[in-house]
Amino acid sequence: MTVNRCAKGGCTAVIRILLAEDMNMVRGALVALLNLETDLEVVCELERGDEILDAAIDIKPDIAVIDIDLPGLDGLSAAVQLRERLPGCKTLMLTSLGRPGTLRRALAAEVDGYLLKDESPAELAHAIRRVVAGHRVIDSKLALASWSGAQSPLTERETEVLRLAAEGSEAKEIAGTLHLSTGTVRNYLTTVVTKLNARNRVDAIRIARDAGWLV
Repeated sequence: MTVNRCAKGGCTAVIRILLAEDMNMVRGALVALLNLETDLEVVCELERGDEILDAAIDIKPDIAVIDIDLPGLDGLSAAVQLRERLPGCKTLMLTSLGRPGTLRRALAAEVDGYLLKDESPAELAHAIRRVVAGHRVIDSKLALASWSGAQSPLTERETEVLRLAAEGSEAKEIAGTLHLSTGTVRNYLTTVVTKLNARNRVDAIRIARDAGWLV
């Protein structure tokens, strides 16, 4: 919960922040910059997505600032867990890639904010304050890209098959996971390659990831 920081000039309400970022230098810089603000304090810093929920339940921060790409558990999945288990904790996602499909997933996950990492520290601090105040903050460039970005041509099942293939599963393993025949899985993968105008399965995975259809 928000606490007060008192000094000679009076007391200021301090926003308590959980920061999850797997790159040590980036995380360290963000902690240092945010702690320079008189009304912001990073009370917990993590490098893995699967550590976020337990830490947040224990510390109860006002907001979790989360990188989308984290080891252990991706940032969006962690944000969904927080919304379900700790609804009082706001979520602000950070990303280095403005993929329209990823933003649409973030909006579907009901995150409170979504910013590119190349925003200035002042803009990030402003976004944190606005999110904690009850506003939804979405980077304007990302919002425009989301509206203009192409929708995935793949069906839900095709996307599921391709996601498992992207994780390294072979056709037989995918078939077992999805309770399909191996031949059906191969047909799905062939269809995906055709729909995405890809050279092969690896190229299809790259195209889908770049478009934000796989995370």
